[in-house]
Amino acid sequence: MLFTGQYEHSIDSKQRLAIPAEIRSQWRPEVHGGAWFGLPWTGNIIRLYPELDFTNRAKNGFLSLTPDENESELKRTLFGLCERMEMDAAGRIRLPERLLKITGLGSEVVILGVGDCMEIMSRSSWKDSMASRLSQIEELVERMSAKRERGMR
Repeated sequence: MLFTGQYEHSIDSKQRLAIPAEIRSQWRPEVHGGAWFGLPWTGNIIRLYPELDFTNRAKNGFLSLTPDENESELKRTLFGLCERMEMDAAGRIRLPERLLKITGLGSEVVILGVGDCMEIMSRSSWKDSMASRLSQIEELVERMSAKRERGMR
């Protein structure tokens, strides 16, 4: 599933967040699973991955029985802080207290489609950073192009 767009939502008093209707309408349990995996990310963000996509990535990306220290630390952090969240009949997930505390998210959030996953971030942070984000697009594209070129060599 390709995640795009931005959706202003609120986290209710029971720490529930509605998955956007546009996303729910494309959701297929046999393809995506019955839940989401959420993990804290830099910038006070929670990243959300569909269950089966996350599981496949985890299996394919971390198969080493003898990881080096960097890989071990990354696995410890990512999997240790990751949470599985099932959707209820109304299409909501309950965000664990631990993820909310780590990221410092309040009740007013924006859900962003970022291609292969969604991100939850503070609505005010998103709005306040819009001009800066737009002004950096060209530089980011150049950096990504240079990175791809180095990877092809």
